[in-house]
Amino acid sequence: MTTMLISTAQLAQHLTDPDWIIFDCRHDLMDAGKGERVYREGHIPGAYLANLDIDLSGEKTGRNGRHPLPSPAAFTAFFARHGVTNTSTIVAYDDVGGQFASRLWWLARWIGLPSVLLLDGGIPKWIAEARTLSREVPVPMHIHNRIHDGIPQSAPLQGHADPLMVVSADEVKSRLGDTTAMLLIDARAAERYRGEVEPIDPVAGHIPGAYNRFYKENLNPDLTLRSVDDLHASFSQTLGATPARRVVHQCGSGVTACANIFAMEYAGLKGSQLYAGSWSEWVSDPARPVATGSER
Repeated sequence: MTTMLISTAQLAQHLTDPDWIIFDCRHDLMDAGKGERVYREGHIPGAYLANLDIDLSGEKTGRNGRHPLPSPAAFTAFFARHGVTNTSTIVAYDDVGGQFASRLWWLARWIGLPSVLLLDGGIPKWIAEARTLSREVPVPMHIHNRIHDGIPQSAPLQGHADPLMVVSADEVKSRLGDTTAMLLIDARAAERYRGEVEPIDPVAGHIPGAYNRFYKENLNPDLTLRSVDDLHASFSQTLGATPARRVVHQCGSGVTACANIFAMEYAGLKGSQLYAGSWSEWVSDPARPVATGSER
């Protein structure tokens, strides 16, 4: 097992381990009810539902994007309600190659939890291998009641957000055109980046100077992640001489961008940042510049 990915076979060995907490992150940006619907139809046994709009996002103001970050306290409380402690191993999965599971991975890392894994291939691989599904909604054991085999109960979860992992719209705007300060990577599909279509946000196009790298470029056809060497070579082509710590990731609303952050970290290119508000926040202010076409 790597420190970031877990296989279906490895996860199957830990389904009854109380120190392993699994989250089902399935979602559809065009169908907000899909996640809960498919979860109730069948999920990996013991998995809890993590709703993108409710659990993995904060309050929207109309100016902070479609999926603003939750407050560190709110996200820590969500984890704590599901039995997560500072020593838990957290596993996240979805059905689209990590588009939504990587958001939970990023948030967990953001509040300081190091042991968080993505299920390689997600639930499609689990189902393809004819592994067991459950319709039972697990009841979380409250953290203060978790005593196993005489082991003292775990301490309450402590989460502290790392401000260096996030950049604001103002910071992005101030760095536009300065390639020594920022390399901006847009994780959306190419046609959205170019401004040819925009199915979700009110303005089409991209942030001027951004490179386009669709998050699905990180995946094999079966939705497993490409190899470390493959990803390293691919990202290195985009980065050139730019160090990873100067890279800022964005997408439509700060969700898919986390998949590119995950892939870079997995490839050993550590320290890149997230513009959490992303395109949906950027275009909420008409004074911010917009570009169309293929810049990169």
